[in-house]
Amino acid sequence: MKLIGTVPFSEVLEVYRGDHPVDRAHVSNTNQDGEDVLHMADELLGIWHRVLLSRDEVLGIVLPWHLSEGGGRELVPRSGRTVGEAAELVRSGGAEMSAANPICSEKLELFKERPLTPVYLSTRPVPHSDYSDLEVRTGLIHLDGLHRTVAWALYGRLAPDERTEAFVAGAPDNAPAG
Repeated sequence: MKLIGTVPFSEVLEVYRGDHPVDRAHVSNTNQDGEDVLHMADELLGIWHRVLLSRDEVLGIVLPWHLSEGGGRELVPRSGRTVGEAAELVRSGGAEMSAANPICSEKLELFKERPLTPVYLSTRPVPHSDYSDLEVRTGLIHLDGLHRTVAWALYGRLAPDERTEAFVAGAPDNAPAG
């Protein structure tokens, strides 16, 4: 992980809202939910950093429980799963996984070619039911960007020599170095 610097929460929200408007018209807009967990992370940890992540660091981000937005097959169990593991599950599930989770599949397809935008992470799980059973309690833990990061992994968008921008709540020394 390459540290760019400490940033105020107001800047985190400004960038988030610019990329993720609450009133954007698309299937199952969860942007307000994303903003809510950013506030939880800020209340829990109180400090934010702008960083650049390696491909392996993005693949190792721990995702919280995700039932594919009303889908028929769990993408991430309550114990958590990494971005890389979730991408492999989608890849190995093929058409069956896609048919069982049409909204999730549509979002993954949406991010197949869209520009990469910052992801939002925490060094500890936030106090939300989707995070309560995570086995990993420290590291890089997803706040917003599940479909984006899984799509990037699934469609080979994470080049080994490029870095992905992220905002991380908490001290970077609580996250793995990269």
